[in-house]
Amino acid sequence: MAVATEAITVRHLSKTYATRDGAVAALERATFSVGEGEFVAVVGPSGCGKSTLLKILAGILASSSGEALLRGTLIAGPRRDIGVVFQSPVLFPWRTVLDNVLLPVDVQRLGRRPHEQVGVDLLALVGLKGFERKYPWELSGGMQQRVAITRALVHDPAMLLMDEPFGALDAMTREHMNLELQRIWLERRKTVLFITHSIPEAVFLADRVLVMTARPGRLLDDVRVDLARPRPLDVMNTPEFGAHVRHIRHLFNVQGRIDA
Repeated sequence: MAVATEAITVRHLSKTYATRDGAVAALERATFSVGEGEFVAVVGPSGCGKSTLLKILAGILASSSGEALLRGTLIAGPRRDIGVVFQSPVLFPWRTVLDNVLLPVDVQRLGRRPHEQVGVDLLALVGLKGFERKYPWELSGGMQQRVAITRALVHDPAMLLMDEPFGALDAMTREHMNLELQRIWLERRKTVLFITHSIPEAVFLADRVLVMTARPGRLLDDVRVDLARPRPLDVMNTPEFGAHVRHIRHLFNVQGRIDA
C-alpha cells in the first residue's frame, strides 16, 4: 500500500528501568515510522519491550532517550488523539455498553450529545447493534473486546494502539476477532500499531511486521506483507502466507528465542 505521509515517527527510542538490582534496558534505539492509515504489527519474545514501546507511544511512559512523534508533534504525555486497546477490555460494570464507549468523551469533556450517535454507529459497525443498553457482564469476552475497540475509536483518534487485544480469547473467537478487526480497519483506515505474540496473527492483519530482538528490544527486521485485502482465514493455508511466517520464525530461531 502506497503511503503518502508518516503518522508515527520513532527515532532512536530507548528505555531503561531502575531496579533494586541495577538498571535494566528494555528498549534500545528503536527507529521506524508508520504511514497514515497503515496497519503495523510488532512481534518479539516475551520481555523484549513491545509493551514498553506501546506505553511510550501512548504517552503514559517516558522514554530514557530518543523521541516519538505523532503527525510531527512530540509525544510527551497522554494525548486526546490516541486510542488504546489493552488485552483486558477494562469496562466499568456499572456503565452500560454505550456509556462505556462514551467514557473518553466524558473524561475529555468533548460533549456527550454529538458523540452519542457516533457511539451508536460504531457499535453497529462492530456488530453490536441493539446492545447499547446492555451491561458488560451480559456480553461474551469477544463482545466486550469489541466494546473496547469502539471506545478507542469514538473520539476519532489519529492513532490506534493495540496491546495483545485478543491474547485472552479462545482460538476460534480470536480468529473471528481478527476478521472483525480487519473489516473495521478497512472501513475506517485508522493508523494502527498492533502488539502480538502470534506470528500468524501479525501476518494476517498487518501491512508490515516489525520484528524485535530479545531484551533489550531492538528492531531486527521490517517485513512487508504483500497479501491482497480483504484477507480470508483461508489465506493462512497459502504458500505466500506460510513464507512470511517462516521468515519471521527463522529470525527468532537465529536469536535463540521464539514465541508461540
